[in-house]
Amino acid sequence: MAGQHKASVRLRLRYLFDHLVAGGTAALVGWLAAACLAVVLPASAVLVWADQTAPDNLRGKLTAVWVSVGQTLKIGGAVGPPLYVLASVALALVALLYVSTLVSVITTGINQRIMDLRLGHSTVLETRHTVVLGWSDQIFPVVGELVAANANQRRSALAVLAPMDKVEMEEAIATRVPDTGRTRIICRTGRTTDPAELARVSPQSAKAVLVLPPDGETGDAQVVKTLLALDAATPGAGGAVVVAAVRDTRNHLTARLAAGPGGHVLCVDDIVARLLVQTARQPGLSLVYQELLDFDGDEFYTVPAGDLVGRTFGEALLAFTTSSVVGLLGPGGGVVLNPDGRTPIEAGDRILVVTQDDDTALPADAACWVDEGAILSSRPLPRPAERLLLLGWNRRAPLIVEQLDEYVNPGTTLDVVALGDEVTARSARAAAASRSNLEVTFLAGDITDPRVLDKLDVPAYDSVIVIGETDPLAEAGSDARSESQADDRTLVTLLHLRAVAQAAHRELALTTEMSDDGNRLLAPAREGADFIVSGRLISLLMTQISESRHLAAVFEELFRAEGHELYLKPVTDYVRADGEVAFATLVESARRRGECAIGYRLRAEAATAPAHGVRINPDKRQPVRFTDGDWLIVLAES
Repeated sequence: MAGQHKASVRLRLRYLFDHLVAGGTAALVGWLAAACLAVVLPASAVLVWADQTAPDNLRGKLTAVWVSVGQTLKIGGAVGPPLYVLASVALALVALLYVSTLVSVITTGINQRIMDLRLGHSTVLETRHTVVLGWSDQIFPVVGELVAANANQRRSALAVLAPMDKVEMEEAIATRVPDTGRTRIICRTGRTTDPAELARVSPQSAKAVLVLPPDGETGDAQVVKTLLALDAATPGAGGAVVVAAVRDTRNHLTARLAAGPGGHVLCVDDIVARLLVQTARQPGLSLVYQELLDFDGDEFYTVPAGDLVGRTFGEALLAFTTSSVVGLLGPGGGVVLNPDGRTPIEAGDRILVVTQDDDTALPADAACWVDEGAILSSRPLPRPAERLLLLGWNRRAPLIVEQLDEYVNPGTTLDVVALGDEVTARSARAAAASRSNLEVTFLAGDITDPRVLDKLDVPAYDSVIVIGETDPLAEAGSDARSESQADDRTLVTLLHLRAVAQAAHRELALTTEMSDDGNRLLAPAREGADFIVSGRLISLLMTQISESRHLAAVFEELFRAEGHELYLKPVTDYVRADGEVAFATLVESARRRGECAIGYRLRAEAATAPAHGVRINPDKRQPVRFTDGDWLIVLAES
């Protein structure tokens, strides 16, 4: 009962307080004044009556009480004629009102400024910084790679603009990228399609601007509108490198027109399809690109020709001990990969190298020693027709079929297994039409069903490609599986493929496409397996191009069927495997075949993280003992 009584009293007091507050400002001030007097007046009387020095008569004590109340409430407490007392109290009240109003105005202004800063509406006053427009999961690898790229800079800044809360963005980046080194991360809130709000990150004074493709069906349209807003916000500004990405090939041309002649627009679907095809035919190639694209190891740089002017490109291949030469950059900005070895290096040319950093490519005093006795001159046999398997179907699948037809030799077969709905079947038939080198067969089936895989005799295929299977209707705007759900189906398929490989006691040549890098870590596959993670791949490409605009032409050639591309070829096609040999000997052997050697992969370390046997840009003087099954990584003509 006592507890119920206390609760009832508490509720009644709360109700009375709510009623008091609802009475308005005047009522609240009056009640506060009455409450103060109810406390201050008795307390002052107690102090006066307890004071031994206080006057003895009642009039004197009351006067002393008044003085104490006035001083406590800051209303003067003056003593004298009634008019004088009233005037002093009035002045004190006016002063109190003025000071209170002034404090209120100052406090409100400070709070508003703090809120503006929290909302991220202030302008970034930086120069030569990097701007990232938009927000998606790609922001985290982009920030991480830019931090690594700026590790050797004394001062750098990265400004992010997105329609999100500033504090939320800062906390998310701090959680995923805890160590930002010397790079300051500045977040601003705003719409990337509004030129006025876009100006908050000062794109006109930036060295690079990256436009990330948002998630969702309208992501490509958002990228195009952002590029148009960027042009409106910085009219005539051509100093910054503008790099954007769209997902669908149908939107690629539109985005390129919006970016202008100086912008670089990557097409996610096209690049992922090309790399899936190249990796399916060159197992381990995804690991090579991983090493070349991130800033933790060795990547592409251009360096002045210096003393190499007047010498040939072939001579330059052995002129650097700890850098690998792969091409030339002309004075006009044109890039030539792996030119003829007799090509002279002219004044104004820059040399394209693979090296650890832009300040580590230094020519040696003398060319590296080459073991002529270890070099082999026999030519490898041409690659025969292959039998390939494609598991799954999505928007990129027709591009994969088209790219395979450009790479393979006549007589190669491709079996496609996917859900047998009419939309998928019609898309597959259209992709299979007019193929000159590739014979395509479509088989309806659920790739997550082990019975379907058992009927295929998967170990008999030369290469298996697994792609994220999505509902084709989703790409027209209807509800269907998300990319995350597609990754879930891919994980289930990989589980069954692992069981098939274990039962057959052999290793499958497997290339897998995924959307989320986190799902790759969960994949039931061997160490060093080939995974093409679309989001991370595009993030790495964008950051590389943002640091050097000339690399756009380099990657464009590497990813297409014509021109030059990276290969993993048997080391025993180049040198003898009966003893130690320096990498310079491999570089010379590749040069005589019109190729540029940039590294190797050791089969004995293929399952060892983190490099999985891949060595990019090794020291040319370092002797290595190669065995059958090791690969040489070369840049060669298709």
